[in-house]
Amino acid sequence: MAVDILIGLQWGDEGKGKIVDVLAPTYDIVARFQGGPNAGHTLEFEGTKHVLHQIPSGIFHPHIQNIIGNGVVLDPIVFRTEMQKLTDRGVDAAKNLFISKKASLILPSHRVLDRVSEEALGSGKIGSTLKGIGPTYQDKIGRVGLRVGDILSDDFQEDYNRLLERHRSIVKFYGEELEVGEQEKAFFEAVDYLRTLQLVDSEYMINNAIRDGKKILAEGAQGALLDVDFGTYPFVTSSTTLVAGACTGLGVAPRHIGDVYGIFKAYCTRVGSGPFPTELLDEVGEEIRQAGREFGSTTGRPRRCGWVDLPSLKYSIMLNGVTQLNMMKADVLTEFETIKVCTHYKLESGEVTDQVPHNLDTVKLEPVYEELPGWKVDLNKIDSVEELPEPFKNYLTFLEEHLQVPITIVSVGPDRKSTLKRDAVTA
Repeated sequence: MAVDILIGLQWGDEGKGKIVDVLAPTYDIVARFQGGPNAGHTLEFEGTKHVLHQIPSGIFHPHIQNIIGNGVVLDPIVFRTEMQKLTDRGVDAAKNLFISKKASLILPSHRVLDRVSEEALGSGKIGSTLKGIGPTYQDKIGRVGLRVGDILSDDFQEDYNRLLERHRSIVKFYGEELEVGEQEKAFFEAVDYLRTLQLVDSEYMINNAIRDGKKILAEGAQGALLDVDFGTYPFVTSSTTLVAGACTGLGVAPRHIGDVYGIFKAYCTRVGSGPFPTELLDEVGEEIRQAGREFGSTTGRPRRCGWVDLPSLKYSIMLNGVTQLNMMKADVLTEFETIKVCTHYKLESGEVTDQVPHNLDTVKLEPVYEELPGWKVDLNKIDSVEELPEPFKNYLTFLEEHLQVPITIVSVGPDRKSTLKRDAVTA
């Protein structure tokens, strides 16, 4: 059985958590393959909002096994708090949650490193969430980091102290003293809690499930345009957010990849620094922000908003081999008389292109827009695709013609019930 993969096609915050929750009942396993507590996957059902940072979004379905893969960086303190919130809501998360022994550990000192290195960049700040993600991946690549399986070793305290001293010297380079305070106590308490859970060799678990014909959904974090190689570098995350990241982040061979669900908003948002060709710095952008409640689920920061960007979507679709598109938050654009769609970029040389320049952070360009009529209908009250207003259907058709991939799911509201499924037929 193939492993299907769900990824974001923009700069994150596309609504991946909701779609995983909608698709999950048809799967046996949901697995996170990269990222860490910088992710915020929001699910809303039965009038309650749930935000997951490190735990896979299939956790609310009792028949599903949820795996935190080796490509994830895990903060034990944040993780323990997240687990407690699930327990308080009556979810027995520990029963169906499995954590890779090869997942990297975020130490309190990683957070300090994240802060001092970000501050040192001054006006060139990346826009880090300051969760310690980058420094943890740096330690992983530098082959000095600690992994979940290390907490089972009698030498764990010694290994921790050795890494802490390494971090202390780095922080001193920035002119500060390393202070972790109460966070260190909380860290070791959380590590003790981790030891009580199901720590596994997840690569064997997943490949055995593939052999046994079980259905697996791999859940990505952030978005394709934040990929460390192909995103808007250097304003990117520290991991591979593409489909390729699922292979290395779970231990899955490429031949086992099945459907690729690409998630995007009907418009576009970005948190933090970095290029954003269609960003709206006017009242229209603010209207989208307020209507879409566009504030980061992890940081609370207001998201930058703009019209949908087809060149960047085509780029993400190409890199990931997307087979089905899921469009989120279409209801946010309900009040607009006209909707703009960026179809090309006009470069400073006068060239018009639908390709993303490698130096998007420095190149000067103008988005080329086409305008489509708005629908002015409350989509949240619609229960079937047949009831969708004609202007909205035309918007979907326009996008499909340009992107050449079918839009099979349309979200028209935050609740899991506000999800319309369409036939997987290209326009």
